[in-house]
Amino acid sequence: MAKTPNPCIDVCKYKRQGHCMGCGMTKAQKSLYKSLKKSGHKAAFVNMLIKQQDALGKYGHWRKAYAKKCAKKGASLPTGL
Repeated sequence: MAKTPNPCIDVCKYKRQGHCMGCGMTKAQKSLYKSLKKSGHKAAFVNMLIKQQDALGKYGHWRKAYAKKCAKKGASLPTGL
């Protein structure tokens, strides 16, 4: 199984109360994800991010882009996707 890809989809515009318009992460969350070493922790982070996006709304575009990124890297889709 391939590593969990970074949830960032290269939009990086923080216009939603400090959350990126592309992926929904804050700058602090992006730094946190980069510091995670174990793939299990990264997968848990992505599942947490999916729940956060659901609460914030307007992130349907991310799911399609992230599914494409996972397929390209040969990674499994997160359980919440």
